[in-house]
Amino acid sequence: MVDAVSTNNAAGRVNAGGQMLASNFQTFLSLLTTQLRNQDPLSPVDSNEFTAQLTQMAGVEQQLLTNDLLTGLLKAQQGDGLTGAAPYIGKDATAVWSATRFEDGEASWSYELASDATDATLQVLDASGKVVWSGPAPDKTNGLHDFKWDGKTTGGGQVDDGGVYTLKVVAKDGAGKDVGSQVLIRGRVTGVEMYDNTPFVVIGKSIMPVSSLIALEEQKAAAKPDSNEDAGALSALASKLNPFNLLS
Repeated sequence: MVDAVSTNNAAGRVNAGGQMLASNFQTFLSLLTTQLRNQDPLSPVDSNEFTAQLTQMAGVEQQLLTNDLLTGLLKAQQGDGLTGAAPYIGKDATAVWSATRFEDGEASWSYELASDATDATLQVLDASGKVVWSGPAPDKTNGLHDFKWDGKTTGGGQVDDGGVYTLKVVAKDGAGKDVGSQVLIRGRVTGVEMYDNTPFVVIGKSIMPVSSLIALEEQKAAAKPDSNEDAGALSALASKLNPFNLLS
């Protein structure tokens, strides 16, 4: 998984900084008050120097207010944990994520190419980063494509269920330049979990932070049978159950 600074850690750093600034502000204010109380009436503090001190104090106060605002924004971003992430359940989602479990004999990903590629290779890596399978991409055209891996290794072996694997795309155009690409996980969100006070969503055989989601849609409803076919079937059933037909 990609390492990321959690919202909780960021909020902790902001709070620590705010406490230090608040302490400095109180110390500065105490020193300024003492200076004014004990100054020589016949030789008061220079007005320019006093103005500069007030400006510094106002700057520290403004920084404290900024820290309070940042803390509020971080809390809003974190939301209410599971409660905040619960509405994602049942939605069709797309996430920029490359790790998934190999289970029931397969692992599935999607990959997207920014433009047509002359050469495109897919690599499946295990948890240690070792390439266990490599082969040509099934589709090299611009756009979104699906890929399923059956667990066969390049050496002809077969991996066991339960391992976590990631997909990597290496694509180049006719001039040998890299073609932009990204690996995606797509499917219905079936659950949410908390790790280190950060909400994660479960999609298929993958689990990823909410921040990795890039698209959400209402789950597609199953296609309804044609109404004319329904009417014909009901008419035929009614005819069979007609008591006059049963007596004939």
